[in-house]
This record gives sequence, C-alpha cells and structure tokens, in this order.
Amino acid sequence: MAELKFEKAMKRLEQIVEDLEKGDLDIDKSLEMFEEGIKMSRLCSQKLAEAESKIEKLTQDKKGDLTTQLFPETKDEIGEDEIPF
Repeated sequence: MAELKFEKAMKRLEQIVEDLEKGDLDIDKSLEMFEEGIKMSRLCSQKLAEAESKIEKLTQDKKGDLTTQLFPETKDEIGEDEIPF
C-alpha cells in the first residue's frame, strides 16, 4: 500500500471526528473509527515532525552555516523586517 499523504490523513481524521461527534454509531463501529482516528493522528504528527526537521536542517545563518531556527509562532514574535511579503 502506498504511503498516505498528510492531507488525505488529515481529511480522514476530520471525517472520523465528525462521524463520532454525531453519536449515532454503535459501540463497535465507534471503537473501530476511534482506532483509525488514532492512527491518522499519529501519522499526521509524524509527517509534521518530519517537515519541521527538514525546515530546521535547511535554515542557514548569515555565515552560510546551518542552524536550528524555528518559525515564530505568534505575530508578536515576528519583527517587521522579518515579514516575507
């Protein structure tokens, strides 16, 4: 089986959550879907961790050396000179 892409795993996870929130599934089907949801969640987390790792590896400092630098998480952490647009 081909490896599932992040976007497809996320869409499936969203559908599972929506179906479980409705509350009209029997217990066996709910457990089956919950298990699949856990798998999709873990896959998405793994894909995000891999992407973060690649970004960290590709970030360079002014000397051209590779450094670990995470993207700012909030607007307050972004300086005006750092906005890419």
